[in-house]
Amino acid sequence: SEKNRDGKRTARERLAVEREKQKAADKRRRALIVGASVVCVLGLAAVIGVVAANSGGDGESDSAGPVVAPSGALGKDGTAIPVGKPDAKATLTVWEDFRCPACKSFEQTYRPTIHELTDAGQLKVEYHLVTLIDNGLGGTGSRNAANAAACAQDAGKFAAYHDVLFRSQPMESDDAYADNAKLIDLAGKVDGLDTPAFRTCVEDGTHNSWVAKSHQAFQKGGFNGTPTVLFEGKNIYQDRSMTPAKFKQMVEEANKGQ
Repeated sequence: SEKNRDGKRTARERLAVEREKQKAADKRRRALIVGASVVCVLGLAAVIGVVAANSGGDGESDSAGPVVAPSGALGKDGTAIPVGKPDAKATLTVWEDFRCPACKSFEQTYRPTIHELTDAGQLKVEYHLVTLIDNGLGGTGSRNAANAAACAQDAGKFAAYHDVLFRSQPMESDDAYADNAKLIDLAGKVDGLDTPAFRTCVEDGTHNSWVAKSHQAFQKGGFNGTPTVLFEGKNIYQDRSMTPAKFKQMVEEANKGQ
């Protein structure tokens, strides 16, 4: 009986050790997931630079072909996709990654206000698409989604498709947007976008080199992470006091002053 008690105690001890190991493993896994989520907010530029160099995120496969900018692209490097009336008095510059959960959070919070202001002709937005998460976590979802969004711009449907991509964003660790079939399926949510021309553009990666160029411009700009949201030269996303109402007031003031 003494041996049985010792055996049971030993078994319990082993089980306790295994449980502690599992808890530690779960804790490490959660930390990695949280760390990955923070990447798109803080940038961790030095770390990502090393990962990108080793993973080939900015490799020849992305930039070897000709740079084909989407229709109407603007800016010094032709990397900005404009939304809103060209003569709007105020300009918002947004650097985003379609795999970035912080970008989705920004979009969910500010989308109604941005739409209101662009529709009213008070604001124009210049979107720059980057591949920060691809470079940090691996995969091609950021690039493929950005290419598909550029294809939507060719069809005059960028704004609507942009919103669909963020509303449908998979988990950051899930590279679902690497699947072009998924991106084409989501185009069905935008009236008139799912056409043979759009499908060909997505499947051929027509704008892949342009996406790589846009990401290079992001790196050269010295930005810390996504989203980077600039209004009158200031990154308003870093302003903890910023709200949609405050942003709307800033835009209205900018319109009054010009």
